[in-house]
Amino acid sequence: MHYSGEFKTIPYNVSRIDMPKWYALTVKPRHDKTVSHTLEMKGYQTFLPTYKTRHRYATRLKESELPLFPGYVFCRLNPLARLPILMTPGVIQILGAGRMPVPVDEREIASLQSAIKARIPLQPSPFFQAGQRVRIAEGSLSGVEGIVMDTKQGLRLVLSVTLLQRSVLLEIDCDRVRLERVAEGCES
Repeated sequence: MHYSGEFKTIPYNVSRIDMPKWYALTVKPRHDKTVSHTLEMKGYQTFLPTYKTRHRYATRLKESELPLFPGYVFCRLNPLARLPILMTPGVIQILGAGRMPVPVDEREIASLQSAIKARIPLQPSPFFQAGQRVRIAEGSLSGVEGIVMDTKQGLRLVLSVTLLQRSVLLEIDCDRVRLERVAEGCES
């Protein structure tokens, strides 16, 4: 599997206070790339992280580029001026609480963009939270429940978009990672 993605970087000297935030748009099935392109043509900044995968058919091998988060496109927008986005063909809604859109954490988008820019292989992954109880779905241990604690081979980081409750798996050499204290967001 490979990686790819469509995004544009914002210069560091741009005022972050005046800048619109990232929001997740729910889009119709298989409309991800079309919606992203249409919004870019309207002047919006979009981010559609993708990965490459190979499908083996009876007589051939086909490589496809698929969205890491099918059915979602990220877009920088002003939530008070969202009507042009909602009127875009293929857009269903802006994710939020009730009628109020909820922005995606800037650090989560930046992490995904950095991984894509570094050309590190990405693939979709289930959304797990630390200490979460899971059940094995296949194989000889099917039905066994437990709490995932650690992996023995290499280091696997899961980059998550909490609002979507979706994640992607990133494999990286242990010597390229350093342990740092990560501040958790405060909930009110």
